[in-house]
Amino acid sequence: MVAQSRPFAVKDEDFEALVLRSELPVVVDFWAPWCGPCKVLSPVLDDLAQTYSGKVLVAKMNVDENKMVPARFGIRGLPALLLFKQGKVKGTLSGSTPRKKVEEMLLRAV
Repeated sequence: MVAQSRPFAVKDEDFEALVLRSELPVVVDFWAPWCGPCKVLSPVLDDLAQTYSGKVLVAKMNVDENKMVPARFGIRGLPALLLFKQGKVKGTLSGSTPRKKVEEMLLRAV
């Protein structure tokens, strides 16, 4: 996948190809349209995707439409952020998370 300056949608079917096999680290935002804190976090992730374009990818997975991957990684609360590097989980954050904490997790991966 090429460098992206905005978050992209990922589904159960393409998770392995787009996230686990990515050459760049990928932060996956597990969210749902009804989740208030998810809406608050979304502009932060948009900005970080642009700031770290070419270094880190930001993906969004709607848990209402995708059940297999969230179950596989034990996602129980929203929003949940998982950082993947070389196919392995290298960081997790859950709930309403300040930008600084998300950025600290990203910086550990680059």
